[in-house]
Amino acid sequence: MALLGVPASILETEGAVSDPTARAMASGIRDRLHADVGVGITGIAGPGGETPTKPVGLVYISVATPDGIKVHRDVWPGDRSAVRRAAVAAALGLILESLDG
Repeated sequence: MALLGVPASILETEGAVSDPTARAMASGIRDRLHADVGVGITGIAGPGGETPTKPVGLVYISVATPDGIKVHRDVWPGDRSAVRRAAVAAALGLILESLDG
């Protein structure tokens, strides 16, 4: 919360793995570092931690730019390593997409 400026209210109402949390993470890091692009990734890579509405493999990726914030939600199969690799690949793709306009 403190490092990225994610409001406690978002975490309390939406949870750590959510669209609003990913948005706040990307926006917060962009603002704090005075960067052109900020990226936030939050998810449940496993092997545990799932809930009935948030399965293992659920990931939200957000990219904040001067033009706005984009969020990608997906659920990837596989073990912890596979989910993390898929999330990083998707984040890189979303960054490129955001920079292309």
